[in-house]
Amino acid sequence: MFLFLTVLQALVAAALVGVVLMQKSEGGGLGMGGSPSGLMSARGAANFLTRATGILATLFVVLSIVLAAMAVEVTSGREIDTSLQRDTGTAPAAAGQPAPAAQPAAPAGQADPLSGAAKQ
Repeated sequence: MFLFLTVLQALVAAALVGVVLMQKSEGGGLGMGGSPSGLMSARGAANFLTRATGILATLFVVLSIVLAAMAVEVTSGREIDTSLQRDTGTAPAAAGQPAPAAQPAAPAGQADPLSGAAKQ
């Protein structure tokens, strides 16, 4: 279901871009002169492309909200994978266990550039 809605949202987004690009420019935004009977006329307001833009934009926003809610539900049950986590050796040793061995020194000329940040 999640994959289907993701593909549907991609199609809605592509259709929305296409409909917006097909519309006639009103010209007021970029300093180009527009006609006085442009946006406020009955013909301009009831245009098919204007209605299609509104419908597609509403559908895009609704799909975005639904997909965000579904993504939270999908990832909420998962645990964080710590299989690649490095042991920094800062954990205190438990009673009866030996302390962890110190990290081996870096070869000459290859000092750790972040070692000073850890001490701060």
